[in-house]
Amino acid sequence: MRRIVIDTDPGKDDAVAILLALAAPEELEIVSITSVAGNVPLARTTENALALLELGGRTDVPVFPGCTRPMVRPAVTAEHVHGETGLQGLVLPAAVAAPQSRHAVDHLVELLLREPAGSITLCLLGPATNLAMALVKAPEIAPRIAEIVWMAGARSEGGNVSPAAEYNVYADPEAAAVLLASGVPLTLLPLDLTHQVLMTRDRLLELRAVDTAAARAVCTMFGDADGNPQRERERDGIPLHDPCVIAHLMDPVLFRGRLINVAVETASPLTAGMTVADWFGATDRAPNATWLNEADADRFFALLRERLSRLP
Repeated sequence: MRRIVIDTDPGKDDAVAILLALAAPEELEIVSITSVAGNVPLARTTENALALLELGGRTDVPVFPGCTRPMVRPAVTAEHVHGETGLQGLVLPAAVAAPQSRHAVDHLVELLLREPAGSITLCLLGPATNLAMALVKAPEIAPRIAEIVWMAGARSEGGNVSPAAEYNVYADPEAAAVLLASGVPLTLLPLDLTHQVLMTRDRLLELRAVDTAAARAVCTMFGDADGNPQRERERDGIPLHDPCVIAHLMDPVLFRGRLINVAVETASPLTAGMTVADWFGATDRAPNATWLNEADADRFFALLRERLSRLP
């Protein structure tokens, strides 16, 4: 069993990832959730995380609010994708539980220094601001992290928020640079992978048959796949980006890739946030990330359906 912290900016696909993690008690122990500004502002991401924990029946998991903006740049939100609240039409009751008073950055530093080295895996579903700030504040935590698994980056797929950049990196490229230089084992799940994991109309219909509250919530957020699917790179369907992080930890054979060097552009206004993935070893830069780029989408959706059937 892996002990994980989920760092997140819910976000409809973040919401699915959280629910999937809650449905994996045999594989994952959720130590805490840290929220960050991203898809929507911090107050919303924190509220959404608390409400999703209540939907999944896990109000015991503490939520620590984190950074309200990127390390250097102005905030870039994505309500045009996730809706005003971040949950794309899903209305959940206000959470009864309150967020923790301790800042997420301080929580991460304290947790990683307290727990045995190598016992905590960090699952990043949004901009990397919280963890990057923790690494800057306390560099001694780096060798204590088991692994960082982050939905981030793009190579063959270009970008989804600019022609060159994927959103989680674009929102805070300086934070991405900190992670890539940290020496911590890092697995990246880029658009190259997640654009293969599409909620199509047929998959949505199969998920509706599960008919639990959690499954119904997912169907509400991704209901656009019914009838008139969103087109992503001229393919029918809506990508489930962030759940791939959790699915990878639950079933490592779902995805394949290799260890390469990845760098991020922080200077150019034209390509800010671009991830330069040296897939063919064209440079002499040392490998620093496992880049996953092949997905078994049918196996992923079978896992999602089965696990959402276990939740309330």
